Amino acid sequence: MNDFDIYKNGKKRDAGTYIDDAPMYLFNQGVNYESYRMLGAHRGKSFSGKDGYLFAVWAPHAKSVSVVCDGNGWDRNKGRMYKHMDFGIWEVFLEGIEPGQCYKYSIETFRGDIFLKSDPYAFYSEVRPANASITTELDYEWNDKKWIDKRTKTEPYYKPINIYEMHFSSWKTHEDGSYLTYTEMADELIPYVKKMGYTHIEVMPLSEYPFDASWGYQVTGYYSANSRFGRPEELKYFIDKCHQNDIGVIMDWVPAHFPKDGFALAKFDGECLFEHPDSRRGEHKEWGTLVFDWTKTEIWSFLISNALFWLQEFHFDGLRVDAVSSMLYLDYNRNDGEWLPNKYGGKENLEAIEFLQKLNMAVFERLPNVMMIAEESTAWGGVTSPVNKGGLGFNFKWNMGWMHDVLDYMQCDPYFRKGNHYKLTFPMMYAFAENYILALSHDEVVHGKRSLIDKMWGTYEEKFSELRLLYAYMYSHPGKKLLFMGGEFGQFIEWRFAEQLDWRLEEYDNHKKMWEYSAALGHFYQEHPAFFEIERELSGGEWEGFKWLKAQDCENSVLAYLRLSKDKKDEILVAINFTPIDHAIYTIGVPENGDYKVVLNSNDKKFGGDGSGSKTYHAKKIPCDEFDYSIDITLPALTALYIQKLPPTKKVKKEKVVGLVKKQTSEIKTIENKTKALAETEKSEK
Repeated sequence: MNDFDIYKNGKKRDAGTYIDDAPMYLFNQGVNYESYRMLGAHRGKSFSGKDGYLFAVWAPHAKSVSVVCDGNGWDRNKGRMYKHMDFGIWEVFLEGIEPGQCYKYSIETFRGDIFLKSDPYAFYSEVRPANASITTELDYEWNDKKWIDKRTKTEPYYKPINIYEMHFSSWKTHEDGSYLTYTEMADELIPYVKKMGYTHIEVMPLSEYPFDASWGYQVTGYYSANSRFGRPEELKYFIDKCHQNDIGVIMDWVPAHFPKDGFALAKFDGECLFEHPDSRRGEHKEWGTLVFDWTKTEIWSFLISNALFWLQEFHFDGLRVDAVSSMLYLDYNRNDGEWLPNKYGGKENLEAIEFLQKLNMAVFERLPNVMMIAEESTAWGGVTSPVNKGGLGFNFKWNMGWMHDVLDYMQCDPYFRKGNHYKLTFPMMYAFAENYILALSHDEVVHGKRSLIDKMWGTYEEKFSELRLLYAYMYSHPGKKLLFMGGEFGQFIEWRFAEQLDWRLEEYDNHKKMWEYSAALGHFYQEHPAFFEIERELSGGEWEGFKWLKAQDCENSVLAYLRLSKDKKDEILVAINFTPIDHAIYTIGVPENGDYKVVLNSNDKKFGGDGSGSKTYHAKKIPCDEFDYSIDITLPALTALYIQKLPPTKKVKKEKVVGLVKKQTSEIKTIENKTKALAETEKSEK
């Protein structure tokens, strides 16, 4: 039996074909969401019982198509395919083909041109610069059932999600510059991520791409696991090991556009098949890429199947969908006259919107608690709202507004920060409008934007203090968290895709302590439900988890607020001083009487500070910030404090104390009487 069971019950069809009409019809209708089981190259047996591969490809405009491969000497006359005229799909079974053989499709157009194309549904490809598809199998024995069961039963909205975004090629390399394999990465990356307090890894695209400098965002093999790092089963091993260590894995996914490489999707069958034929809709000139033709329902089958392929076959825990804004707007990065309006005269891309809605519905019907994350940078409403309420149906969205505002603020000279105070407070006006992820991603540390620590204002030492402030603010602000690799230890140089991270910085004290601080924050975040339980969009009680204490103290550039868990048992007071001026006494309101202790101090000596600010405070019956009680804290320069109320000491009732005293007194008298009697006995005996 073949791997994916696409035969028509073993019954021979016209001209010796194997594929049933039903999956082809559904593919054309845009609702075959497992089209990778039909198209591509699949191992099986011929009707005569011989082993080989069944090849199938969608190429409706082609005059003829042949499979050319290692097994037939790359002779197009030996692998001619049969066309299902009603569906535009070609197929042929080639006996004797084994796993590991290179192949392509030789496509003849009606103009008489013949060219070679890699398989859009190939599961494996040659390592660049070679680009042939390779026959393979996807067999793998998974050992992550415990993780998958837990994920299936748990909604992600109420969990701590702390994402480490990374680029496989440049996180770490061998001494000779060669890449770590998927299996080597499992050994190196997983212990590091656990130590640093991350819950998820987000990998930049791992579908096959030919150009290293594209970082994976110009995909030529949508179903092909990146061959730079190993075979498909080795990628599965990496994900499996992550799951066994309670780490989720998210992949960047690029359905918005694709490159113009001649061997791939561009003019696949001699015509504009995957791309829109009008360049005003079918091309992103700024990126040098082509745009999928959303009017073709076959494209929906191709891409929705692809999303489910990575989620189902490779057990990814989510997809971060790249460049959603470019899909939503017909005028995206286009000047007047360079775009076509929709049928109503508007700029909304109606077909792409419908695709995104169908994508998310298809994913969540099958895998209800995976993460579908939109990288959407505009004010489009309802990105994370359900489709039945008019939304796009994602369950998370990157908060680009928060990111831009806070990074602009942190680059300000503190003298001018009071005039920019709104950049810290305004994001709370829309913090619960969507289910947000606060992302400090790779896009912010390239192309001359400088690294995160180099963006910070101040001297060398002050930059470390400021970066600690930024992270303390991020981890305590509503929204899930994402940080790009290198940010956790304050790498000063921008990210370079062709080189590994600057790991030698561990030798320097400030960077080593920044590592320790990032890890402490990550673990603190996971251990405190106050920071993650109440922040879901449309839940009705979002603000129950957040309360401003000091929102308007722009003169001192201080923020203070409370974060609370659902049961109110976990309550963290956050106070942040964004200026290089110490406040020996700074009064903040607190909900009740008792002792309040600083439980995390960005100015701690072990994190690179001078240690001031780490104290315990007793509340006073002096009203402040709408509370009846307050505490006078020490708030050092450029310092963030997480403060928690200590549990009350147990009070013993007066009657119980009196009883204990009487009992102890009685026992003492008894002992004294016995001692006296014993002494008198000894005296009389003498």
